[in-house]
Amino acid sequence: MKKSFIILFLLTLVFPLFGKTLVFYHTSDAHGFFYPQKGVGGYAALAALLEQEKNPFLLLDSGDFANGTEETKKTKGLAAVELMNAVGYQAATIGNHEFDFKDEGLVPMLKKAKFSVLAANLREKKTDHLPSWAKAYEIFEVGGEKVAVIGLANRHPTKATKQYYFTKPLAAFASALQQAEKENPSVVVVLAHDSLADYRNGILPYLGNLAKKYSGRVHVILGGHAHKIFQNEFINGVLFAESGCYLKNVTKITVELNDETGKVVSLSSQLIPLQISQTGTDLKIATLADRYKDMALETVIGTAGADISQNPVRKTEKDSPLDDWISDLGRRYTQTEIFIHNTGGTRISLEKGPITQRTLIDLFPFEDKMVRMEITGEQLKKFIRSGLTPWNKYVYSGLQISYSVSKKGFVKDLQVLLNGQPIENKKTYTVGTNSYIAKLRAFAGVDKKSAGDKSVRQLVAEAFQEAVVYPPDTGRIILK
Repeated sequence: MKKSFIILFLLTLVFPLFGKTLVFYHTSDAHGFFYPQKGVGGYAALAALLEQEKNPFLLLDSGDFANGTEETKKTKGLAAVELMNAVGYQAATIGNHEFDFKDEGLVPMLKKAKFSVLAANLREKKTDHLPSWAKAYEIFEVGGEKVAVIGLANRHPTKATKQYYFTKPLAAFASALQQAEKENPSVVVVLAHDSLADYRNGILPYLGNLAKKYSGRVHVILGGHAHKIFQNEFINGVLFAESGCYLKNVTKITVELNDETGKVVSLSSQLIPLQISQTGTDLKIATLADRYKDMALETVIGTAGADISQNPVRKTEKDSPLDDWISDLGRRYTQTEIFIHNTGGTRISLEKGPITQRTLIDLFPFEDKMVRMEITGEQLKKFIRSGLTPWNKYVYSGLQISYSVSKKGFVKDLQVLLNGQPIENKKTYTVGTNSYIAKLRAFAGVDKKSAGDKSVRQLVAEAFQEAVVYPPDTGRIILK
């Protein structure tokens, strides 16, 4: 007995004591996708997965939960908040789409939240303070340990706000961190509706600068907005994770603390697909979600003759079959030489088979109408160049584009052809686009005219009603 005790004592000198394990679950950009698609996703699957967790945990969201489907649109985001309350979220920050229902829709929705709404950089114009329904940070007790979660809202709301404004995120964060550290948290988490994917031209996005400046004081940065997936990305020892979109996945972050010092000794993240065959279904959450389901949206309106992907299908191509098809519909309707479509507006891929009303709303949930304008070749090339990095944000009907990227992320060797001929700087071209793109700063001062009353989604619906739809050839934007 004495010999065994000595061996155990010696082992504790050589190997560190087993520490405490804390877990954070993270989602972002759910956009109202309450229900599983092809057996994957939804809040009922997430809730069922969480029931299996043995360690103490926090459930966090990086924003854009309020809109994106008919169920969220009809309830002005309230359905999303009710489901998040039921699943047990502890905190979320504010994305740009939380403003889809303007100020008068934002406040009633967020006041219903039982989770903490965290936005250190948000201010009321009339008081210059945080609104009463928001906080800069929250201290949570997780397994007996203090965890500080600091929120940073997206600064570019989809609908202009009259009541609020945004401060610089780095300054807002510095102030929030200083206050949070007075409570001696073991772990500091940043919850933001911005992305590490915004790394551009050799310059880190502000989230990366947080890691450079506050390494050792900040441990985990959870982002969103770009609909990208990052796992186990480290900058100066700070863990970055992003979870994609539409509740297809959840990220599980595991933090190990030293029992003696309470310090963080390891960090890791894991992307978990919400595959119902693996997670199961929480019947209470499924029943609650079904209360909002509009069965009229299940009406079949047409057929996809093959899978039509929202993602590029070849490595060197930056345009996708679905985006190209939508841009072609737009050019035909606006009767212009060129049409611009935003890849971020296309929310899902279309699978071979029946297409329903719900499919189209999930595909393009916005009510953007068609716009015509005339711009110079110089303006057009400047816009194209700006959208190619850090990822491709636009596709074009009528153009053939090729380019390369320097080691620092700058676009070079840009070539833009129309009908096989280079775009001329001084020449004027007719361009069609949707009303969202037309409002971008790049087209400020450009005379814009309505191209008709039909929305992007109406054009797509009519195309499916007319014939079986197949994907077009791609290769309009080539990375050399």
